[in-house]
Amino acid sequence: VQLAESGGGLVQTGGSLRLSCVATAFTHSIGDMGWYRQAPGKLRESVAIITTNGRTTYADSVKGRFTISRDNAKNTVYLQMNSLRPEDTAVYYCNADEIGGGRWLDDYWGQGTQVTVSS
Repeated sequence: VQLAESGGGLVQTGGSLRLSCVATAFTHSIGDMGWYRQAPGKLRESVAIITTNGRTTYADSVKGRFTISRDNAKNTVYLQMNSLRPEDTAVYYCNADEIGGGRWLDDYWGQGTQVTVSS
């Protein structure tokens, strides 16, 4: 499975960005998809996750500001980020589970896209 992210960049405080991640080269099916982020000197943390049937979970720090969605026909997951803050600055990584035969097989990571929010 290959994951390709896009949409990162530099934005001012209060601005918006939309990240996209498309999954390709998979043999079975894509299960849960999500976004994680890692700021300098910090551990990677979960930002938002969406299941195949659209159920979502968010980190408390982004609730009400970020929205995760997916297009199963395009094997693509999105992260709409509004009201961005300097503390949202990080490399954002896409993650996807590969499933088959009703069971989890493996998970994969994209290479990351930088999001920088200036104050």
